[in-house]
Amino acid sequence: MSIEPGDRIPDATLNELSDGVQAVTTAELFDGRKVVLFAVPGAFTPTCSAKHLPGYVALLDQFAARGVDVACLSVNDAFVMGAWARDQQVPAGLHMLADGNGAFTRALGLELDATAFGMGLRAKRFALYAEDGVVRQVHVEAPGEFRVSSAEYVLEHLPA
Repeated sequence: MSIEPGDRIPDATLNELSDGVQAVTTAELFDGRKVVLFAVPGAFTPTCSAKHLPGYVALLDQFAARGVDVACLSVNDAFVMGAWARDQQVPAGLHMLADGNGAFTRALGLELDATAFGMGLRAKRFALYAEDGVVRQVHVEAPGEFRVSSAEYVLEHLPA
């Protein structure tokens, strides 16, 4: 079952590359904050690199102006996420989170079986908005789509 509005973000530990690999708990990321978490099936993949991440990079200041933190999640390791962040010139304010074993993605119920493409377990393409650790909105893309998890769509649909 997938996470829904009203549910709490599950407790998990993710990794972020910042002066080495740093463990980051979901409590540290979400408690007492407004956060948009968007997930991509894989770093360096075509849509993720050409559209999804660049949209959030371009609009990061607009999210910040609304008091909303932004984080990107992928079932990759922290080193891959760090390399992708450098490649995409991701500013320091956008968290690049690695869910290396997919445990958090599974806890959200938003895993994607990409074994047919040689990619194993991945995250579905989605975005969610949470306030103080409680999910308020969930936007999950249909297979092959890129619309409702885009930075533009999510920003437009944030509560006033």
